[in-house]
Amino acid sequence: MAGAAAVFLDRDGVLNRAIVKGGQPYPPGRVEEVMIFPGILSALKRLDEAGYVLVGVTNQPDVARGTQSRQTVEAINAVLISQLPLREIFVCYHDDLDGCKCRKPKPGLIFQAAEKYGLDLARSWMVGDRWKDIAAGHAAGLKTIFVDDHYAEAYCGPRPDFSVQDIGSIADIILVVAG
Repeated sequence: MAGAAAVFLDRDGVLNRAIVKGGQPYPPGRVEEVMIFPGILSALKRLDEAGYVLVGVTNQPDVARGTQSRQTVEAINAVLISQLPLREIFVCYHDDLDGCKCRKPKPGLIFQAAEKYGLDLARSWMVGDRWKDIAAGHAAGLKTIFVDDHYAEAYCGPRPDFSVQDIGSIADIILVVAG
């Protein structure tokens, strides 16, 4: 498996619908609120069949803030892994003030996954719905795809390589660019 290309995917807003309140995205509060995006399963199956290692990378600061339990985050991740061809979901449970290396926009989660699975970051991608996802991808040397869910927040990060409105089109972009 050494040297495999990967697609890193943010969780809420990419793999599953974020709960949008006042134009801001939030994670599902319960497993029952998880809604996998239409089109993501077929896109991920195509990427998996093409040999990409599919890995989730997600910030879950509500655990540090005390408004979400780690058990709920892990239960939501287990549902996603059971229904999508993901190798694993790497999680940062810290808040911004913790200053950790794993919280996006820092690339720590990507580097953890790359080390664990022997991934070739130069041939890999990051797919995210917020600027911190794209910034983490750039910091790790990945090509990036921004999923524009039209949140009411400023995009203040580096320009993504591609931007999409339909999550199902990510496989088309990645497979065409990869040749």
